[in-house]
Amino acid sequence: QAELGLNEHHQNEVISYMRFARFKRGQCLKTVDSCFQDLKDSRLVEETFTVDEVTDMLDGLQTIVHSEVESELINTTYTNVLLLRQLFSQAEKWYLKLQTDVSDLENRELLEQVAEFEKSEFTSSNKKPSTDLTKPKLAPLNEGGSELLNKTVACLQEENEKLKARLKTIETQATAALDEKSKLEKSLRDLQVIQGDQKTNANQDISELENKVATLKCQFEKTLNDATENQKFLEENLVTTKHDLLKVQDQLSTAQKELEKKFQQTAAYRNMKEILAKKNEQIKDLRKKLSKYEPED
Repeated sequence: QAELGLNEHHQNEVISYMRFARFKRGQCLKTVDSCFQDLKDSRLVEETFTVDEVTDMLDGLQTIVHSEVESELINTTYTNVLLLRQLFSQAEKWYLKLQTDVSDLENRELLEQVAEFEKSEFTSSNKKPSTDLTKPKLAPLNEGGSELLNKTVACLQEENEKLKARLKTIETQATAALDEKSKLEKSLRDLQVIQGDQKTNANQDISELENKVATLKCQFEKTLNDATENQKFLEENLVTTKHDLLKVQDQLSTAQKELEKKFQQTAAYRNMKEILAKKNEQIKDLRKKLSKYEPED
């Protein structure tokens, strides 16, 4: 016995549809036979006919048969669409997407297999009573559907467990990231406090140094003014002034080294260095001016 490669339930459904299709095919053939019989009964009443009369009868018969066959083919197409609609609607209830291969509809090997299946199922000697004739339509809930539902639920549960585990991992990572962020923020605040203290101390030292330089500048200016008025007194105290100048230079150098050492990591380091360079230039200018009053060897 020819088989279609389907389970028993689906094969019985195919047999039920083939029985319907055979009935419709028989009705169509009876209609075509009736058209020919009507022609015989209504037109073939004389013994001889002309060519035009025969042509007219055949044309009329062709029109009738063409109309009947076309109507039946259209109805068959619509019937197949309704059948596909039933199958697709049932599949959609289970969130399935069915696919069809139209090219297989012209596969001669498969068509012959279906023909052999029909022949084996509907011959009088092998005809079997169908147990599905009383079933009104396809049932969306059945044993196969329940099994599919159970598998779907199991897959969803497994996926849910995976998502829970992934969520737990993400929460752990997020907590660790927040802790690390808090630590970094605390370290940043501490560093800002330290930098603020260093900046304050640096500003104080710079102010003190500027005051010292300003005082020295005033002293040098006063000395120059006094030198103009009393050159002799300046010459007598030139050695003392030079010692004071060297002492001041030494103090400036020491202060500059201490300041560079203390603030070499701060942003004010470069600014202070530029200030000291300017002051050194001023001191050089003062030295040049004082050298005019030194005795020549």
